[in-house]
Amino acid sequence: MKEFALLSLRIGSVAPLGVRGAPSGIAKSPVDRALTLSETGFIGDMQGDTVRHGGPEKAVHHYPFEHYADWTGDLGPHPLLAGPGAFGENLSTIGLTESMVAIGDVFELGSAILQVSQGRQPCWKLNERFGRTEMSRMVQSTGRTGWYYRVLKPGTVSPDDRLVLRERNAPQWTLTRIWRAFYIDPLNRSELTGIAALEHLADGWRAHAARRLESNRVEDWTKRLTGLA
Repeated sequence: MKEFALLSLRIGSVAPLGVRGAPSGIAKSPVDRALTLSETGFIGDMQGDTVRHGGPEKAVHHYPFEHYADWTGDLGPHPLLAGPGAFGENLSTIGLTESMVAIGDVFELGSAILQVSQGRQPCWKLNERFGRTEMSRMVQSTGRTGWYYRVLKPGTVSPDDRLVLRERNAPQWTLTRIWRAFYIDPLNRSELTGIAALEHLADGWRAHAARRLESNRVEDWTKRLTGLA
């Protein structure tokens, strides 16, 4: 049984983001109290775009704190990188990264049970958050994306709770492997076939792999990464 301490438990409200003033809940603050976790996320945590963010398959966002040193190396000193929260994460830890975590992994956190559902697909709001037009593309190209959980059992989570790995359903399907198939070797039909059939992967990502198999082409990422058509 592996356990991981929370460095930070965070929620946020919707506020204007960056020069565009887009409504966003990416700026999350640490809490020092217990939170109720429902099937769609922490009570009190909000999203500016509920079509693309939040919901049952993206109820909780986790981002590894060890990536912050890498980002400082890439970007230089940046005020957002002084502590957790730069990437809109609800959970910050050390000891878990995309190369270790797999789709379907089940964790206990407080009295709640979470399951890894998909990696994060970065969008242009990270550009606004960091004040860098290429930030979302850098997150995608490095694979330092973080990931989402679905909530198998709602419960209560406190900042001093530990994330406890309870079950692995498909340990060979790490988040890094799926990231590589989507963005580095994007027309590898064997990998896409496996992803499309991956039981515990979010339906949207399974459908994404299936569409790519059918079309045999890579979709245009421009609008998602830049916010421009």
